[in-house]
Formats: sequence, C-alpha cells, structure tokens
Amino acid sequence: MTPQFSLPDYRGGSIVNLMSSIAQSFGAKTPYPILKILPPSRIKNSKNIVLIIIDGLGFEYLKKQQDLSILRNHLVGPMTSVFLPTTAAAITTFQTGVAPQQHAFTGWNMHLKEIGVVSEILPFSPRFGGPTFSTCGIGIENFLDQPAFSSKIKAQNFSVSHKKILQSDFSRVMSKNAKSLGYETLDGFFRQIKKAINSSNRKKYIYAYWPEFDSLSHEYGTEHNKLKKHFKEIDKRLKSFVKNLKGTNTLLIITADHGFIDTSLEKIIKLEDHPKMKDCLTLPLCGEGRVAYCYVRPAKAKQFETYVKTKLSKYCYIFKSQELIDKNYFGLFKPNPKLFDRVGDYILVFKENYIIKDEIPRKKKKKKQSIGHHGGISKKEMIVPLILIDC
Repeated sequence: MTPQFSLPDYRGGSIVNLMSSIAQSFGAKTPYPILKILPPSRIKNSKNIVLIIIDGLGFEYLKKQQDLSILRNHLVGPMTSVFLPTTAAAITTFQTGVAPQQHAFTGWNMHLKEIGVVSEILPFSPRFGGPTFSTCGIGIENFLDQPAFSSKIKAQNFSVSHKKILQSDFSRVMSKNAKSLGYETLDGFFRQIKKAINSSNRKKYIYAYWPEFDSLSHEYGTEHNKLKKHFKEIDKRLKSFVKNLKGTNTLLIITADHGFIDTSLEKIIKLEDHPKMKDCLTLPLCGEGRVAYCYVRPAKAKQFETYVKTKLSKYCYIFKSQELIDKNYFGLFKPNPKLFDRVGDYILVFKENYIIKDEIPRKKKKKKQSIGHHGGISKKEMIVPLILIDC
C-alpha cells in the first residue's frame, strides 16, 4: 500500500502552477495549469512583478511566526514544492516554468549518463570535487534542455543572485534574456531589486534568490536562535523595503523552494554499515539524504529489494523508480527521456526524520554533520508559502 505523504499537486497547487500563473499574466501559454490561489488576473496589472525565493522557508515554519511578521501577515496560503523538494529540482522549476518530469534535474547529486559521472548538478561539478565540467569544455546545455523562463515571457527581465553564483553555469543559462544583478549582503539584495524596479517604466519580471536562510537551517536546524534572528532580520529589511516601494505598482510574490526537518546523529543510516546492500549498487547513491536514487546491478535486484525490505523497513519505503514516474511524482505529461537515467532503478523514501549517508573516498576534510535536511515528502519539507505584497 502506498504510504500517505504530502505529494506535489501539479494540477493547481504547486510552485510549477505558480510559474504558469506568472507566465499567463504576461500572455504566455503554459503546459501546466495555473495556481488556483493566484489567478493571472491578480498579477497582470502590476508593472513590476518580483518573485522572491527565500531558500528553505517552509510553510510550517512561517505559520509558527507572530502576526507582527510582514511575511506571516501577508501569507495567502500553502503550495507544494516538486518532487524532490530540494533546491536543484525546485529552483530549476522556478527558472524554467516546468516540473522535474520535463527539466529532469532530480536532486543535488545527479548521475549524468552522458559523461558517466555523479555530479553536484547546480555547481556543475563532480560529486568528489574539482573544477566544473565547463572548464573541460562541457556545457550545462547538454544536460538541461528546457529554455529559461525569462525567454518565454515578453518583459524586461532581471535576475538577482548572490555574487558567488551569479556567473555560475546554471545561472548563466537560466538568466537568458535577463540582466543579472549581484549582491553580497541582505541590504544589497533588496537594493538590487529596487535598482531593477527603478530601471525603466517598462513592464518587468524580476527573479530574486536569497540563500542564507537555507544555509543556516542546514547548519543549525530550524529551532536555533541564529535562524530565528536571521528570519527577523529578513522581516525587518522587507518592511522597510515595502515602505520605500509604495506607489511603484509592484507586486512582490514571495515563496520558497522547500522547507526543512531537523534530524540527529541517531537518525543517520550509513551505507557503509550495510555492505550487502552496497554490494548491489553500481554507483554511489544519488538524489538527497532524504530520498535516494539507487542504481542496482540487474543480477542483484532481488537481493537489494529483500535487504531493504527486511533490514531497512523501519527507516524507509522502497519503490521501483518507474512506478513513481508513472504515478506522476515528478510531474504531469510526457517525461523527458533523460529523467529515466537520473532516478536510478529504485527510490528509497525515508520515514520520519531519517536520512541516509553514502560517503565517497576523498581527501577533502569532512564537513560538520548538518542538522537540517530536506528532499523528503513530509509536510515540513514539501509545503511552501505563497506571500503577496502590493506596493
């Protein structure tokens, strides 16, 4: 029996539907239906449409905040992310306007069959480290065949990102037809958005991405004072920003790519502790710690299934990857042919707040164990907020 999860609602309740509402407000056609709680008519009369992504700000986290918060006070309702609810998959949905079923960016660690490497896909480099693939003459366009959202709408486009990622291979391709603006601080983030708004009297679409909430959530977890302090700082700067934008006919659409759960050392399943399972694999685990894509030797498939069902059933569910594609976990409509190569033979979906770790040989010093995680399909990870502020 299929477990009851918080699954993506691609028929009118997810971030891909949000992108359809925005696209249709500009008169563009979209394969996915619009977001039920944000019709294009609510957007189209605004001269400046600003999509702000606060990486990691889940709906469940925001609901717990005081009404004095401008983010909490302007909360319209919940949306689902995509499967997996993780930056690599969800940000690519924001940047293309389609679900992982079409863009086939399926998780942070992704097998690129074309070059036979497990990658960290957004940095566009091997998982084991080293230079980006582009330094070897390999373009990200070979792996991402969906056009940028900014190329699908008729507007003056801007992309606001941290200077560390502004000129990355992914950002470069996904900001096609957009002017890129970089920042280093939270004040700089809002200053660059304002610069884009004030750049002309033309109708504009501004995509703006803030990553630090995600970084702090990973390192310290969702209950730590450092994260609470950072949320208050975002809220305070946003209040001042909104006040300064009054009369500009700007609509701020604020959301996130995913939420977070906290875990502990006792909830980490180490693949090295399960050599019989590891022996079945042809590649390191891909995807995320909360949902893992497993590439299994055909001759070991039965052994793999039996081992997971008998030894790991307390911690995770096991699915054949094809089953979850057929059940529309990744999106609707015809799948990108690359999708099948990027989700392995089996998918392990971890229960509660369990994660799996698959260490690979490297000289690089091990990072401190993260407390916050995402990529699973609990409500905390899957549900993100829709916040609307008119200026």
